[in-house]
Amino acid sequence: MKNEKYNSRILKAVHETAQDMHKLGFIDKRKMREYDFLCIEPVVSYSAKQIRSLRERYCLSQAVMAAVLNTSLSTIQKWEIGDKHPAGPSLKLLNILDRNGLDALR
Repeated sequence: MKNEKYNSRILKAVHETAQDMHKLGFIDKRKMREYDFLCIEPVVSYSAKQIRSLRERYCLSQAVMAAVLNTSLSTIQKWEIGDKHPAGPSLKLLNILDRNGLDALR
């Protein structure tokens, strides 16, 4: 997993060792998920204000942002007024957009 953020330098080393052991067949998928959960920082959530700010940072309309994130215009609108909150893949895509910019999603 490239560009993952770790809770500490030690946990990064532990996770990389676990990945190598998983590739060699010593650790199964279930155990590897546990290492992922313990070692890698969770994706941060975004408030309505932060989502709007992120969209405006890249000069995107709500419709274009919806297309970039593969969601509907109404979903973006609801996120920005706080009626709904992004989760799962949408939250991860927002995080990628925030950290790496628009080119990372093309």
